[in-house]
Amino acid sequence: MYRRIHEAIIQSPPIDDFDVFKESKEQNFFESQESLIALCTHLQELKTTIEDLDENQLKDEFFKLLQISLWGNKCDLSLSGGETSSQRTNIINSVEELKPFILVNDMEHLWSLLNNCKKTREKASVTRVDVVLDNSGFELVTDLVLADFLLCSQLATEIHFYGKTIPWFVSDTTVHDFNWLIEQMKGSNHKWMSKCGADWENSIKMGRWVYHDHIFWTLPHEFCVMSQVAPDLYAELQKAHLIFFKGDLNYRKLTGDRKWACTIPFRQALRGFHPAPLCSVRTLKAEVQVGLQPGQAEQLAASEPNWMTTGKYGIFQFDGPL
Repeated sequence: MYRRIHEAIIQSPPIDDFDVFKESKEQNFFESQESLIALCTHLQELKTTIEDLDENQLKDEFFKLLQISLWGNKCDLSLSGGETSSQRTNIINSVEELKPFILVNDMEHLWSLLNNCKKTREKASVTRVDVVLDNSGFELVTDLVLADFLLCSQLATEIHFYGKTIPWFVSDTTVHDFNWLIEQMKGSNHKWMSKCGADWENSIKMGRWVYHDHIFWTLPHEFCVMSQVAPDLYAELQKAHLIFFKGDLNYRKLTGDRKWACTIPFRQALRGFHPAPLCSVRTLKAEVQVGLQPGQAEQLAASEPNWMTTGKYGIFQFDGPL
């Protein structure tokens, strides 16, 4: 459907580069201002003290920003039928109360991997984290805040982002959305939002942030065939030390969107897709989930029959060396 919409637009000059979802995505950003200000303020205050944090404090902040990025994934315009899905409350204050809704929590593995990279990294070497993006607007800001933290904490030295080549699933990020959002942040009247925008623009200029798009992300293939269908993209992902896959659609393509038993191991469901250590960061909005404990799905279904599709629950599901 989204490909057909795009096809109709590109055959209709002079609107051949028009994004029919642009207004909805921008509305999501503007309606989330209060939450964005709180998030940017937290980040900038954190950056002023980050060198004084001990390892446990740094780990706590890493976990907090990971969870903010997870719950930012609730802001999905494709799920809401294009209706507003902005974030109107301070999500930082909700992190602790939302923890029980994380069904698979592999954050410890993520910390161990990146912290070990940091400890063993020589000055000339690189720790690269890749982020396969999902929604623009508020969720994208949570991803960029996490990316900024990874650099300033030295848990990573380079962040690579992947977005869609054409407007996709209403609110998915394109290069225009990515650049537009940073410009909006930079031009904000709020000093900390403006500082974030300026810092992020500088990260791009310095080559510490790199944006990619690739047609594969808008093709119907599941990811296990990427090495055959898009070997250039697979080779690029292999350069990462860790890949974050944001959102529900990426999870469906990671697992082939099959009706797996909920207890099937994540690695088995990936069916050979292992370019690098990877983690799905997703709130559940589709009827596919693997890697749960025996009885976990049944217990959820008994109390909430639609637990798989409401966006209430989330996961950090890791595949890589443990």
